[in-house]
Amino acid sequence: MTKLWIRHFTIEMFLILFLFSAACRAVPPEHVYIGQISASSVLLAWGTTAGHGNTIGRDSTPLGKAEVKIAGRILPATHNWLEVNGLQPDTSYPYEVVVNGRSIGSGTVRTYPAKADSLAFFVIGDFGTGGQPQYRVAAAMDKEFEKRRNSKNPVRFVITTGDNIYADVPKPVASHSGAADADWESKFFRPYSNLLAAIPFYPTLGNHDGNESEKQGDLPAYLDNFYFPGNKPARYYQFQFGGLVDFFALDATKNTLPGTGKLVYAPGGEQHLWLTNALAESKAPWKIPYFHEPPYTAGPFHGPSRNQLSHFVDLFKQHGVAAVFNGHEHNFQISDPSKTGGITYVISGAGGELRSGDISAKLAKAGMKAFAAQHHFLVVEIQGKRMEITPVNGDGKPIGKYEVTLPSSDIR
Repeated sequence: MTKLWIRHFTIEMFLILFLFSAACRAVPPEHVYIGQISASSVLLAWGTTAGHGNTIGRDSTPLGKAEVKIAGRILPATHNWLEVNGLQPDTSYPYEVVVNGRSIGSGTVRTYPAKADSLAFFVIGDFGTGGQPQYRVAAAMDKEFEKRRNSKNPVRFVITTGDNIYADVPKPVASHSGAADADWESKFFRPYSNLLAAIPFYPTLGNHDGNESEKQGDLPAYLDNFYFPGNKPARYYQFQFGGLVDFFALDATKNTLPGTGKLVYAPGGEQHLWLTNALAESKAPWKIPYFHEPPYTAGPFHGPSRNQLSHFVDLFKQHGVAAVFNGHEHNFQISDPSKTGGITYVISGAGGELRSGDISAKLAKAGMKAFAAQHHFLVVEIQGKRMEITPVNGDGKPIGKYEVTLPSSDIR
């Protein structure tokens, strides 16, 4: 009897220790990521998705006494982020973040050039599912980034076309929709950890990033966890690269914050007035807006947003925009600019979600010239007045190659 009791006790203790060990391994680690880069500065951020409350992001509770080692300096930090200034343009800097005397992450970050005639970046949309397809695409992105890391035209950042975090269960339940930092672990910080340690993500909002399709609390978490130009939360914003490109990240969603019900994209609204001035003042040869709902699409599920966003589309035509990036439809599509106002509209909405279906018969009527129903991300390369767009699937294989060219007069 005693031996049997000891045997059961031993097995029970082994199971307890095994489960405890597994639980410890399952605790999300600290993450170190790049928030912003310029020609002379880098914003480094860190935190964890474990625990409760705000544990990662601009206004998160500090993990402890922190310091950043970079460019031969050791810099103290009072937040879970630090902007490092006084760096040299287009220069690689190894860095390390230490909290409470313990290294929690390191990497190498490369500043932007002060003046550029080339640029490479990634585009991804409708991705934050936490599923296997998202991880495959993320792995393909890692491989492509590393292949180009030490080249003359490395990948500098990722722009997103929205739906950055999806709920596990749709509305009205909308469980793990992105309102809590813990929701971001498997759907953002883990799959893109290698990229995040080297380059920033410049996001836009999708309908699943707020109460248009999920929870109102998703939007404040989004605004906190990403770092925007000026290190201020922004539903729409502008950034530039080397005088070559001005990017305009727009909010075309119906998401609202507590106490407000206004559509941010409404004609005559604050965003519309801002975009009108920003496009007029831009001196960059390439002006690239990007946002979630596509003005032109052949479906198969969502219709075009051209009518409700006509005030944006008109501005694009007036100010020489050559290419626009969108998401929302879960496939790849690209327009025929001769049918879409002289502008190439590109849909990249299958970074994690996918909508199958042959829309070939609908392409011409919708103003589109090609599509692919595959999980993918985009590699976009600009050389002078030429842009090359390559959708790459989860196996790392190109599924097309498309070109956009500026008129010679647009290159100064």
